[in-house]
Amino acid sequence: MKIEKHSSRLVYPSFEAKPFTPSTSTTIPLSPFDRAAGNAYISVIYAYKAPTPPNSAIERGLRLVLSNYREWAGRLSDDKRAIVLNDKGVRLIEATASCTLDEARPLKSTPQLWDLHPGSKGIEELMLVQLTRFTCGSLVVGYTSNHLIADGEATGNFLLAWGQATRGLMVHPVPTHDRAMVKPREPLDVEFDHLGNEYMEKRLVKNVPWEKMPSPIRIEKIHYSPDFLARLKALASVRCSSERRYSTFECLVSHLWRKVTHVRSVGEEETSQVRISVNVRTRLVPPIADGYFGNLVLWAFPRATVRELVSQPLEYVAEVVHAAIAQVNDMYVRSFVNFDALVEKEARWSELVPTAEVESTVYCPNLEANSWLRLPFGEMDFGSGGPDVFMPSYFPLEGVMVIVPAIHGKGGTDVYLSLLESNMDVFQDICHTID
Repeated sequence: MKIEKHSSRLVYPSFEAKPFTPSTSTTIPLSPFDRAAGNAYISVIYAYKAPTPPNSAIERGLRLVLSNYREWAGRLSDDKRAIVLNDKGVRLIEATASCTLDEARPLKSTPQLWDLHPGSKGIEELMLVQLTRFTCGSLVVGYTSNHLIADGEATGNFLLAWGQATRGLMVHPVPTHDRAMVKPREPLDVEFDHLGNEYMEKRLVKNVPWEKMPSPIRIEKIHYSPDFLARLKALASVRCSSERRYSTFECLVSHLWRKVTHVRSVGEEETSQVRISVNVRTRLVPPIADGYFGNLVLWAFPRATVRELVSQPLEYVAEVVHAAIAQVNDMYVRSFVNFDALVEKEARWSELVPTAEVESTVYCPNLEANSWLRLPFGEMDFGSGGPDVFMPSYFPLEGVMVIVPAIHGKGGTDVYLSLLESNMDVFQDICHTID
């Protein structure tokens, strides 16, 4: 598959349906949740089978929806602590492929995926889009965006709105742009340890250079059927009451944590943890209404020794995961907001770095789990139906899993998992065994 890029230009918000053109000097400070999300770009891939709307219609929809989501067309302030709504635009690239979409399928998680979406190195745009047309008329949309601006739910709502605008529909849910909804309390009590969870000291940051990796990283998509997930959930929740059964996500993460630990060569006394993203919108009291645009995610960190993970039953690990996620509640969230305010008051930001920005090439003995199961990513429709393929781009970081709903077949879940190539074959042999 050869990709040829033909044009690259900035696309600006269209205010043709608005009663007035807003100011381009408005500045929105980033929230504590935005700053903790880290200044990193995330890329996803959509594929739509022909017939699809022309690029001009998709671009017009993008211009219209940007008038409701001006943050994407803005720029970060010089100190990277605010968004300037200056309408400088998002990057749009048009490209063609040398084959049909069927000939390119399956789209595998390899570096070749990078040709299907814009890169993020050395750019100032906060969102970039690539429209790649295949010889059969099918379309791949490669989407890259800065995580400082929005989390998965907010980004999913934007993509949903882009499709609605392209189809001439009203945008729903209507976005809410107040990033100061969760304010610090007085006094600035911090009840939990946020140093080591959301942030860490810069002096403690370590990385594994690429040249020291024991083997290359490989990413595979593993499918889990509804029947498998039901059996997994029943086994993990065997001692739970009917009202307190663990969620499908908790059970699947517990299963994967055990299996990945089994194939890694790690000492039994070492501690392993999973970094799990937790949407706190419904965990706050009162909850945040649908449509909030920005970041409202923190992280849970279930921890266990390698010995416990390989010797204890699934139900034990599921309880560890469940308890850690449950801890990310209203009290924890408000403690984090106070922590952020306290660091600001003491002027200590230069000493700290968000753990989300600490990009270690190899996470072993740890894992990172990102759930897109309840996000509206798969509902992006430009007028010809939902996507035929939806997947994250290639991410060459060992120990990361992205869990998405399966688009085809009779449901189920797909997991994109990265491991050292030397461990992946053994993992695939055992990943569907339940014990």
